[in-house]
Amino acid sequence: MVLFRGGTVLSKLYSRVVRQSSTSYHSVRWLQVQSAPQEDLRAQLQELIPEQQERLKKLKSEYGKVSVGDVTVDMVIGGMRGIKGMLWDTSLLDPDEGIRFRGHTIPECQNVLPAAIFGGEPLPEGMLWLLLTGKVPTMEQVSALAKELQSRAKVPDHAFKVIDSLPETAHPMTQFTTGIMALQVQSEFQKAYEKGIPKTKYWEPTYEDSLNLIAQLPIIASYIYRRIFKGGKIIPSSDSLDYAANFAHILGFNDPKMHELMRLYVTIHSDHEGGNVSAHTVRLVGSPLSDPYLAFAAGMNGLAGPLHGLANQVL
Repeated sequence: MVLFRGGTVLSKLYSRVVRQSSTSYHSVRWLQVQSAPQEDLRAQLQELIPEQQERLKKLKSEYGKVSVGDVTVDMVIGGMRGIKGMLWDTSLLDPDEGIRFRGHTIPECQNVLPAAIFGGEPLPEGMLWLLLTGKVPTMEQVSALAKELQSRAKVPDHAFKVIDSLPETAHPMTQFTTGIMALQVQSEFQKAYEKGIPKTKYWEPTYEDSLNLIAQLPIIASYIYRRIFKGGKIIPSSDSLDYAANFAHILGFNDPKMHELMRLYVTIHSDHEGGNVSAHTVRLVGSPLSDPYLAFAAGMNGLAGPLHGLANQVL
C-alpha cells in the first residue's frame, strides 16, 4: 500500500465524505461529553481502566457459560469467517450507516469532536481520546494531548539507518514495518516486564509504548514517502501544527485545505472494528504479551496483503 495513496485518492475521499457531512448537531443519538477538568489522558485512563477490569470480571462471572453462536465447517475452512470470537468497544461497522466510533457516525464525529478551525474537520487527537475513553474531549484536553504527542515524536537515528539499509525500490509497507521494528528497542513494556510488573499494571507501559508509537509513525511514514518519491529530501516537523497537519507538512503538502483533508483522513481511518486482518493480528500477536511495537508491526504486515490494505493501490 503506497503510504496514504497520494493526493488523488485523498481528494476522492474528501469529496465523498464532504457530501455526507451535512448532518446537523442535533442528529447525534448518543453523546457523553468529557466534563472532568483533567487534561491528561493517562489520568483519565487511570480512573477508567479499573472500572473496565471489574466490568469484564462481572461479564465473565455472570455470562461465562452463555453460548454466542454455532460454528460450522464452512466457518472453519473459511478462516473463522462469521465466528463470534472477540470483544471490542471502539468501533462498529453498521450495514446502513457505515462505521461508528464509540457509537458516533462519521458526520456525528465531525460535529462533536474539536476541530482546528471553526466548522472544520475533527482533530485526530480528539478521536484518539474518544476511542480510549468513550468520551468526547474538550478542546483543552485535545490540545494537551497534541502537545504530549509532539513531545514523544523524536525518532532515534538508528531507525532511519535501518530503513536506509533497504533498497529504495522496496515496497513502502516493507520499509514501514522495518522502521516500526527498529523502534521496538525503546519498548517500555518490555523493560517493565523484564523487571517484574503486576498484571493489573500492564496497561501503563503499554500506554507509553502506544503513545510513543502513534507520535513517531508519521515521522517514519513521511521519511519513507520522501525517500521513495522526493529524492530523500526530508522536511522537519513543525511544533506549531497539530498531528495531522504536521503529517501533511512533512509529506510536503502545506495547503491549508490539505491539512484539513489529512485531519479528516486520519480521523476516519483511526479504527476499523476488531475483526479485520490487521486489527485481529495486532490483538493476536499482543495476546502472549508481545509489546505494542511487535504487535503493530505484525498488523501492518497483514495490512500489506493484496486482499486487505494493499488493495487500495488499484484505486
